[in-house]
Amino acid sequence: MKSTGMVRKIDELGRIVLPIEIRNTLGIESRDSLEIFVEGDKIVLAKYQPTCLFCGNGQNVLYFHSKMICRDCLEQLKKQF
Repeated sequence: MKSTGMVRKIDELGRIVLPIEIRNTLGIESRDSLEIFVEGDKIVLAKYQPTCLFCGNGQNVLYFHSKMICRDCLEQLKKQF
C-alpha cells in the first residue's frame, strides 16, 4: 500500500473526507458506495463493485430477488429447472 502523505481527521460522527485527488484517481464519484474491510492492522476502503453471488463475476450482473447474479449463472440455473 502506497502512502499519499495526506492526513485527515475523523470528526465526532466518525466521518472522514477523501481528498479530491484520490477520488479522481480512483473514479470515485459523489454517492458511490465504498466497501470497508480490515487487512491486518489497516482499514481498507475500496470502490464497491457488485459481483455475482455465485461466481464473483462483476460483468453483466443484475438484481434477482435483491441478490446480484450474472447472466451466465442465471442461464445455468434456468437449465437446471
